[in-house]
Amino acid sequence: MGEATVAIAQPRATCRSVHKRAVFDTNVVVSTLVFGRRLLWLRRAWADGTIVPIVCRETITELRRVLTYPKFRLDASEQELLLADYLPYSEVVSLPDPLPDLPIACRDRDDSIFLLLAISSRADLLVSGDRDLTVLSLAYPVVSPTQLHDGLKRNE
Repeated sequence: MGEATVAIAQPRATCRSVHKRAVFDTNVVVSTLVFGRRLLWLRRAWADGTIVPIVCRETITELRRVLTYPKFRLDASEQELLLADYLPYSEVVSLPDPLPDLPIACRDRDDSIFLLLAISSRADLLVSGDRDLTVLSLAYPVVSPTQLHDGLKRNE
């Protein structure tokens, strides 16, 4: 059987419109939840529906795993409280099975799940500070948290 591929879907909007559907890489989510002072605006954007995070089983599993890292010093109840500030605002999407080939390659294979989720869910944006993902911005709308914030401020 031939392998399935995913065509790059045209995103529905640019960073300038409100009510965005966005895939956030794990580092952005953890930075927002654990070190939230600088990214408090993002937490508020999730809560008020300005930004709808898109997640899948695989990205939730990774987030749960990362929150257990000893460097964060979070016990199980603290981890659940942080997840409760994110997951209820998220749209859960199932990835295709089997996973298709990506139309563009990620330098870091671990990042491919975020690109795959963004493409298959037709997310407006992929939000990441990871250079392995931001270099793909010519092929798919990848923005940093700062670029997202600037875009949202222009619409206020």
